Amino acid sequence: MIKRRKEHRAPKPVFLLFTFKDANGRVMLLPLTYLIGSVTFILGLKMLSHPDSARRGNLIAAAGMILAILATIFLYRDDNGNALGNYGWIFGGLLIGSVVGTLAAKKVQMTAMPEMVSLFNGMGGACAMLISIVEYHHNPAPSAGMLTVIVLGMIIGTVSFSGSVIAWGKLNGRIKDKAIPAGQTINFVLLLALVVMAIALISGYSTQPALFYGMLAIAALYGVLFVMPIGGADMPVVISLLNSFTGVAAAFGGFLYNNPVMLTGGILVGSAGTILTILMCKAMNRSLKNVLIGSFGGQQSGTGGATKEQGSYREISLTDTAVLMAYAQKVMIIPGYGLAVAQAQHACHELEKILEDKGVEVSYGIHPVAGRMPGHMNVLLAEADVSYDKLKEMEDANEEMSQTSVVLVIGANDVVNPAAKEDPASPIYGMPILEVEKAEHVIVNKRSMKPGYAGIENDLFFKPRTSMLFGDAKKMLQDLVGELKQV
Repeated sequence: MIKRRKEHRAPKPVFLLFTFKDANGRVMLLPLTYLIGSVTFILGLKMLSHPDSARRGNLIAAAGMILAILATIFLYRDDNGNALGNYGWIFGGLLIGSVVGTLAAKKVQMTAMPEMVSLFNGMGGACAMLISIVEYHHNPAPSAGMLTVIVLGMIIGTVSFSGSVIAWGKLNGRIKDKAIPAGQTINFVLLLALVVMAIALISGYSTQPALFYGMLAIAALYGVLFVMPIGGADMPVVISLLNSFTGVAAAFGGFLYNNPVMLTGGILVGSAGTILTILMCKAMNRSLKNVLIGSFGGQQSGTGGATKEQGSYREISLTDTAVLMAYAQKVMIIPGYGLAVAQAQHACHELEKILEDKGVEVSYGIHPVAGRMPGHMNVLLAEADVSYDKLKEMEDANEEMSQTSVVLVIGANDVVNPAAKEDPASPIYGMPILEVEKAEHVIVNKRSMKPGYAGIENDLFFKPRTSMLFGDAKKMLQDLVGELKQV
């Protein structure tokens, strides 16, 4: 009996985002480098989730980006086999951008880090906006799908750009909070106008370039009005949201150029920023819907807790503070923006070490929106080599607060204000806070009794368990360490 040999059949082709061979079976290096770049982005983002690996993850993602950029410059070929060209302009731009970015990153103080992040994020939105404008002109008769991507990329990128510039100005004090009369209504009308104009352009009802640039102007105006009324305590959420906008706009650019690594990077930034925004809103007890229509924090006029009778506050000396902390069982440090302003993170770590040498258990209570951007305090303390295991999230810190002997609040204000729980008239009412007033003793270090970034007075300062320790945070901590050595 003759057995019939089974015919070998090739597997059915599966659609992949990355194709590594051309029609002649030759390996194409460009898609391969894009795949490597995309993998480095994913690995880098994963490693950013823990301080011990964050630096290495950032370097890995940066290396993948450099690889993707160089591969695009030298390996890209159009349908006719032509290279990219214009190398002088390309490398000139890369050189200028690299020098400016490096100098800015090296010189920026930790207190100015949020505004630099906001400004750089705005530049990303501007790039996405310019890509859409260029592609709109280079495609005289685009398909409805391509036109949709162009329009969405332009609108989102423009909102991110103009909003980030306003956020940058508000963070460095150049632009003040300003409530716009009927601001919610205006923002809703602007959004509705953008939707109607986009539908008209994409459907072909109107093909006038004036309609496209009209949307550009309205999107820029919306970005300004969207961020302008937002109060200082809510800025971390806004920065996170604008960051997600930039990522989504970049992803649309990846669709336009059929560039997998650009698409992957945009999706990662957009999704991570969106998730972080939702977490920030939850931490602030705010509605994401209100963020989008511009009412988020827009009524922070400083009324409520700022005008009521508070009584008197109590001061404590440095010597008494040292004795109190030296004989405490458990000390929790609450860092805030004032710690960053004084650049006192290293002195704070020194205080932690000397307290532990005396047998005191030391931890740090971290509010999700302490500082001026998400994770601001984590980055600040990591710079001083504070162990990540000592950083306690708000929920965990609050569970331990009643068993804590001494809480030392350094430069934090709104995130420890009991008015968020007790005063319905307060602009921050409903915002979850670190409930430091439950500790046995609360010591608050501030330069003065001035309100915090939200512009409202802090009820904590007048609580019976609270003592005020005035002075510069860095000098106070250094002097406190000196006092502790003598106890």
